[in-house]
Amino acid sequence: MRNLFTILFLFLWSFPLFAGFILLPMDDVKQKEHLKAYGITYWALSKGEKVQWLLNYEGGSFLLVNTPETEKECQIRGVTYEILSDTQTLQLLEFISSPSQNMEAVVLEKAPKIAVYSPKSKQPWDDAVTMVLNYAEIPYDVVYDEEVLSDKLLLYDWLHLHHEDFTGQYGKFYANFRTYPWYIEQKKEAEALATKLGFDKVSQAKLAVSKKIRDFVIGGGFMFAMCSATDSFDIALAAEGVDICESMFDGDPSEPDYQNKLDFTKTFAFQDFTLERSPLVYEFSSIDMTLKRAEMPRTSDYFTLMNFSAKWDPIPAMLCQNHTTLIKGFMGQSTAFDPNTIKPDVLIMGENKLNGEARYIHGIKGKGMWTFYGGHDPEDYQHHVGDPRTELELHPTSPGYRLILNNVLFPAAKKKELKT
Repeated sequence: MRNLFTILFLFLWSFPLFAGFILLPMDDVKQKEHLKAYGITYWALSKGEKVQWLLNYEGGSFLLVNTPETEKECQIRGVTYEILSDTQTLQLLEFISSPSQNMEAVVLEKAPKIAVYSPKSKQPWDDAVTMVLNYAEIPYDVVYDEEVLSDKLLLYDWLHLHHEDFTGQYGKFYANFRTYPWYIEQKKEAEALATKLGFDKVSQAKLAVSKKIRDFVIGGGFMFAMCSATDSFDIALAAEGVDICESMFDGDPSEPDYQNKLDFTKTFAFQDFTLERSPLVYEFSSIDMTLKRAEMPRTSDYFTLMNFSAKWDPIPAMLCQNHTTLIKGFMGQSTAFDPNTIKPDVLIMGENKLNGEARYIHGIKGKGMWTFYGGHDPEDYQHHVGDPRTELELHPTSPGYRLILNNVLFPAAKKKELKT
């Protein structure tokens, strides 16, 4: 106990001397602006301050150095905070470090540099991640195929994949939207960009982009993807060198027996899946559960976060921090993942046991890590093309959106915490 006290004492005094610390509680009672609390934490990191992420304490609270600037920032953004003295902070950290508590204090050291992979013509309904980053006031850069292929990802720590179709099938919107002006225009833009980059087909350009993103992760980057960017990314990797696109997508038929030519050793998360051959079906493969859950009533559509040891499994514990373990379900082109298609080394962090589906998964690739999150928008149950964007001012405590922001802060953790 004396050694523990010494460690905690030295930790406290490794910070500049201020009047105590600021605690951002993240439970379901005290905090009224969960999403903006992540923004405060990122803001403090960007100022060169260290932050403690108190895993499993009051919903995964944050402990910051108390400065007048930090207090003012909390007040401006409406984030609930408490001021703790040095003695109170020492007692809190001692309590968290107790072997009897499933809690841990993880040091966040540096604000990660964030990139969002997204087309320049992105529509307002397109992406939950950019909406929550804007709401939380967390800065990011937008990159797309040109930046990825010119190795600009080396400038970033964390990459989010916009709801992209990496297979070159234009989101498989053909059946319902092929005559719509926005579909025609996006197809023309994609073809023009592929030609500019030196490719004969959009599918070839997207494969090259997928391989660059793969290399970014292997080299130590963090990747987060939602909805169709999850399964279409893996499908593109598995189909390297195989034409799986029909003529309305790339001008020539798919090659015979392409299903048996897929190489599942190249994928991140999925294996043994069957591709959807029909261009008239709004689905990529058997990975997604959307069409398999047609009878599920909305009132039963919830998924449960797994409970991990904060001391022994800090990585999934960080990614699952929340003020509730039961999250409202929401749909998308890729709503959830069939466990029968998930590789055995992939960690399932959220699942709907009633329907037998995984919603939130995580894995390691080389020196880096990735997370896939099923569904389109955590606060829009069944988003349709053209629907208005979600107003996060109406959902400041959204547990579904918190999972996104957990991933944003994840790369800021002290490197020893991320050893696998």
